[in-house]
Amino acid sequence: MNDNRQGRIFEKRVFPPPADFAARANVRDRSLYEEADRDRIAFWESWARKLHWEEPWHTPLVWENPFAQWFVGGKLNACYNCVDRHVEAGLGDKTAFISEGEPGDVRHFTYQQVQDEVSRIANGLKSLGVGKGDRVCLYLPMVAELPMAMLACARIGAIHSVVFGGFAAESLHERINDAGAKVLLTADGGWRKGHVVELKRIADEALELGCPTIEKVVVLDRITPGITATADHPRDYDPGVWTEGRDLSWAEVVKTQSTECPCVPMDAEDPLFILYTSGSTGHPKGIVHSTGGYLTQAAMTAYTVFDLKPEDVFWCTADCGWITGHSYVTYGPMANAATQVLYEGAPDSPGRDRFWEIIEKHSVTILYTAPTTIRTFMKWGDELVQSHDLSSLRLLGSVGEPINPEAWMWYRDLVGGGRCPVVDTYWQTETGAVVVSPLPGLSATKPGSATQPMPGMAVGIFAEDGRDITPYPGSSPGEVTGLLGISEPWPSMLRGIWGDPERYKATYWGRLEGTYFAGDGAMVDEDGCFWLLGRVDDVIIVAGHNISSMEVESALVDHVSVAEAAVIGRAHEVKGQAISAFVLLRAGYDAADSDQLVALLKEHVAHKIGPIARPEEVFVCADLPKTRSGKIMRRLLRDIAEGRALGDTTTLADRAVVFSLQHQYESTEG
Repeated sequence: MNDNRQGRIFEKRVFPPPADFAARANVRDRSLYEEADRDRIAFWESWARKLHWEEPWHTPLVWENPFAQWFVGGKLNACYNCVDRHVEAGLGDKTAFISEGEPGDVRHFTYQQVQDEVSRIANGLKSLGVGKGDRVCLYLPMVAELPMAMLACARIGAIHSVVFGGFAAESLHERINDAGAKVLLTADGGWRKGHVVELKRIADEALELGCPTIEKVVVLDRITPGITATADHPRDYDPGVWTEGRDLSWAEVVKTQSTECPCVPMDAEDPLFILYTSGSTGHPKGIVHSTGGYLTQAAMTAYTVFDLKPEDVFWCTADCGWITGHSYVTYGPMANAATQVLYEGAPDSPGRDRFWEIIEKHSVTILYTAPTTIRTFMKWGDELVQSHDLSSLRLLGSVGEPINPEAWMWYRDLVGGGRCPVVDTYWQTETGAVVVSPLPGLSATKPGSATQPMPGMAVGIFAEDGRDITPYPGSSPGEVTGLLGISEPWPSMLRGIWGDPERYKATYWGRLEGTYFAGDGAMVDEDGCFWLLGRVDDVIIVAGHNISSMEVESALVDHVSVAEAAVIGRAHEVKGQAISAFVLLRAGYDAADSDQLVALLKEHVAHKIGPIARPEEVFVCADLPKTRSGKIMRRLLRDIAEGRALGDTTTLADRAVVFSLQHQYESTEG
């Protein structure tokens, strides 16, 4: 990526930590960074020692690029560290989970109750022949049984592979077979937007496609028990077909089991889980994470980034089908004995104030959610937020993609009341834990910037030829733009792609020799703050100038009328590429006035960034094509803009959106 940033302006607003927050923060000075700079490996060893180890390690790191082993020779159990040691420390009566279903059902679980239920699930798995190293596929709604099933696998040394409950049968089938899963844990269904996601029926379809390694299917009764059918939640779902000899009810497998189940000591490098992420070839990559290194960094980052206190009520809104739900629901917070809210359904069911209602009801103190969710809330209007008491909040977090500065400000000012620090975190499925983030009691933050690398992380900016061009402290070279890479191993790094070490090397270590690179561009400003520019393949080259789609999207959302924007580059016979923008309007703005508004938005982008970034076209639309995790599928927008046949749409949350956009685009072009 060349640095062609003439005339572009990034945020200059700076927000130091509130004095009262900083005075009580877990990290109050730079000694943590200084310790990591003196001896990075010893720094990580100090955090590993905060966990319980059955046997100590004899070698902290074996590094044979690109393969790392951390805490070699050490033995521990992730479930013991997340549950049992807290019970033994006298925290058995502390609430671990407040699990709220979309229909409004609420269940509380103490750490003692979690230990008991996890042990029952683990014993149930053992009764089905599951043992150390076996793979168990979890295809469940976001209810308490999901993280508890993950912990049950960890307890007995089985490797869990969670598949998001919004994925279709083909995706589930592919992931089961790639992992060679022995048992599938699923449910009769889960609630989403007032309707049942028919998980058992979808699981049946996946198995009919051929899953020869599956021996048993255990089905949780989520929809049937205790849920009263209403107009908003009718019982109009297909429960699937019961296959005798293969299918078993959760009750018969789990409920009668003993609560005594010893934790199996695991080698630090034993796999804890496989989690699939999209691949450029269309075949998903099974990312493998270890036990010792992963748990160390998940626990450390949960404590430092979110400033976790014993009295906090933490709500990470991610599903456990994604890495965020692994690291900042199941493992990081629980290693710190946190109290957490789990929510099953959609943010607009039954009303668009559901999130704010949950925060008020459960006195949530820390909220960690995605920029796309924040922008959706902006679109719905301020009144919904203002109608609830959110005074319990003390910290806000953002995850999943770069956040637009205006969305950051809305989040801080309206949701956080101007008193809550915002931690904008950058990390990936592959990194396992946060790698760039402010520390809320220490870092001065800028809207839209992830601020600086975490202590112990060798994150830098690299040129296309592999040179490290990261400005060193005090050098003041101005803005530097390039490829975001990590030059030294870290404990929670992926240990490979399941069954395919060559793909691992080619995918992550092939572009920058000796340096991890997973596709993101970044800029470091004159103050040393990191700005994520999105995927490198989302850079638009207009007349030889590199323009980040993230920059243009931020400029659009900066306009008072725009709630969300997606920007792509389409082929242009003169410029090489032209910028096409798709925007959603905030409440109170009428799409009928779009002609005048389009002209204003084009001029606004040109003013904010420069004339070279002026969009060729701006489309005002009702919705954007998103995956079930909320990420915008810009690939499909490119297909629409260039008149190509639509690519794979199986991961879309709503396929009708993309077809409606296609019709709108073609009508406009015509």
